[in-house]
Amino acid sequence: MVFERRHPGLRSYPANVNTPTVQQPTHTGPQPITGELEAARRGAPRRQAILLTGAGGEVGHGLIHALSESSETPIIAFDVRPVEEGLARRCHEVFTGDIRDPFALSAIMAKYEITEVYHLAALLSSTGERNPDLAHEVNTQGTMNLMRLCAQQGQATGRPVKFIYPSSIAVYGLPSEDEKRKAGAVREDQYLTPITMYGVNKLCCEHLGRYYSDHYRLLETGGGGAPIDFRCLRYPGLISPHTAPSGGTSDYGPLMLHAAAKGEEAVCFVQEDARLPFMLMADAVAATLALAQAETLGQRIYNVASFAPSAGEIAEAITAEYPNFRVRYEINPSRAGIVASWPADVDRSTASRDLGLPSGRAFEGVLAEDLVPIVRKMYG
Repeated sequence: MVFERRHPGLRSYPANVNTPTVQQPTHTGPQPITGELEAARRGAPRRQAILLTGAGGEVGHGLIHALSESSETPIIAFDVRPVEEGLARRCHEVFTGDIRDPFALSAIMAKYEITEVYHLAALLSSTGERNPDLAHEVNTQGTMNLMRLCAQQGQATGRPVKFIYPSSIAVYGLPSEDEKRKAGAVREDQYLTPITMYGVNKLCCEHLGRYYSDHYRLLETGGGGAPIDFRCLRYPGLISPHTAPSGGTSDYGPLMLHAAAKGEEAVCFVQEDARLPFMLMADAVAATLALAQAETLGQRIYNVASFAPSAGEIAEAITAEYPNFRVRYEINPSRAGIVASWPADVDRSTASRDLGLPSGRAFEGVLAEDLVPIVRKMYG
């Protein structure tokens, strides 16, 4: 999702109100986090709730739909833009604000005791490369703002906040295509030398999560338990039949599918043998919920993926569904170079063991059963 370079005033509105009421409180003093801490110290009651940032994106949609049907805990949505009315109705309250603004976040924490956070707000890889300073502000500083508030709430209440963080295969950085071929399925602890600002941001935030969960304030003695329970999935390329691709680094596969459905020639910006791991958006949502619900975990960070076809194999499978489909390879060296630095596949064994996730799915079956029928309806 794209964040504007401004700090909009925090807007909050109940889910059943169509027109939000703008709230622009004045704040004084250097610390925007005293309100919720003082409320907790005084024992002032706050309703427990689940917070989703970046709630308006497709993963946010999927999580809100699933959580609203399976959990009695109220859902609080936060996004830089107002979320659509149908989604808002599934939430207890919706806040509109900027993840970079700690005052916007502290207003939520002052009103609710957040038991779980699904931190989805981010500036993605292609946009991040065009504006790396903004990417750092949103992806790293915004995450730090939220983690700091959650840590302070966890300390005040004595109950750690479960912090669910979608990371990315962008955290990996393989030095050459030859090394990529030799590496095969990469483990969580290998090749952590990202070349994009997005990957750097994501890896930094993984380390922040480990710090707040396992090493927070090491020099203090007699401290309580960890204030945050950090849990992370590294998403592969995500494919959805419901939305058209928006130009992301891993969008060459979805671009081919949507071009085929429209009867157009596809232009692929990577080589025919370029390979990445992918996953259905719906399966990523299910994996995220499995991570959140797991009672015991063997580690904090997990790879997930379902299949890892090459660009040529994607084109071949699409041709089986759309016999008149044609693809032309026009290599964009910069974008292809980023894809070349990401692994051809990831080792999913720990996620399968600890979270009970399937180890993989056949791409041809996913295409025929889960993607093509919906995309065909989209274009008539």
